[in-house]
Amino acid sequence: MRIALLALILSAAAVLGACSSVPLAPVPVESKTFQDVGPVYAPPAPATVAAAPAGIATAASSSLAGQPGYYTVQPGDTLRRIALQYGTTWQNLAQWNDLSDPNVIEVGQVLRVVPPQGATQAAGATTPAASAPPVAGAAQSFAVTPQAPVASATAAPPAPVASASPAPAGPAVMAGNLATATHDGITWSWPASGKIIQGFNGTTSKGIDIAGNLGDPVYAAAAGRVVYAGSELRGFGKLIIIKHNADYISVYAHNNVMLVKENEAVKRGQKIAEMGSTDAPRVELHFEIRLRGKSVDPIGLLPKQ
Repeated sequence: MRIALLALILSAAAVLGACSSVPLAPVPVESKTFQDVGPVYAPPAPATVAAAPAGIATAASSSLAGQPGYYTVQPGDTLRRIALQYGTTWQNLAQWNDLSDPNVIEVGQVLRVVPPQGATQAAGATTPAASAPPVAGAAQSFAVTPQAPVASATAAPPAPVASASPAPAGPAVMAGNLATATHDGITWSWPASGKIIQGFNGTTSKGIDIAGNLGDPVYAAAAGRVVYAGSELRGFGKLIIIKHNADYISVYAHNNVMLVKENEAVKRGQKIAEMGSTDAPRVELHFEIRLRGKSVDPIGLLPKQ
C-alpha cells in the first residue's frame, strides 16, 4: 500500500515538473511606431504618402531623380497635389507610373509627371488649351473711335440711328490694364489691380500676394484651360489653377467667389473669380506661375507696371 502511494506521489510530481518547464508564449506587444504598422486603409482618391523603407528606391528610379519630366515624392505629398502642380490629373500619374494602388505613394519614390512618348493624356483637364481668340467686342470696348470733323456750326443734326438689338455679352475682360508681355509664346497680363504686399522668394513665398477689397475682380493672366477649381488644398482657400500649355500653369488662391469650372477654356483678361480671404488673414489674391512644376517669380513674366 505504501509503495503504491509513493509511486502515485512521484508520478504527480513528475507531471507538475513537466508543466512548469513549458515556456509561456509571450503576450504580443502593440507597436506604436508607424514602421511596424501594417497597411492602413485609405479611401479611394488622391494618394497618401507612406514612409519609404530603407533601400526602397531602385537603381532605375534613382537615375531618374531630378531629370526633366520626373518628380521625387516629398513628405506630405499626395498624388492629387503633385498632379495639380504639373497641370495633370492623379489618374494620369497612376497610369504613367503603373501604380497598382494609387492610394499609396512613398517618400523618395520617383514619378513620371509628363506622358511617355507616344502616350496620350486623358481627355479633359489635362489637354493643353490652344491660344484663345480675342474676346468679341474687346477692341471696341477700349479703343477710342475718332469722330468725323464737323463741317460747320449750322450743319444739320445727324439722322437718328435705328436701334439695334444688343450683342450677347461675352466673358468679362479686364478693364484699365491692357499692358501685356509675351514669354515662351504666352501673352501675360496682370491678374488683379492692387498693391503687392508679399513678393516672391521661392521658399516661404512661391508667388506674390496682391491686396484688394472683397469682391474685386480676378482675371486670367493668360489664355488656357481650368484644371482645378475647388477648395480641397488647405492653405489656398478657394483655388483656381489654369494650364496654359505643356509647361506653364498659373495659380489663383483665396478667392471669395469662383466663376469658372474645371475643364473650362478661358481667355486672357477674362474674369474668373472675385477676390476674398478664404484661408487667408486678409482680402488678397495669392498668384503663382509655375514652369514645369517649379514656381517662378511672376514679376519676371508679367508686364512692367
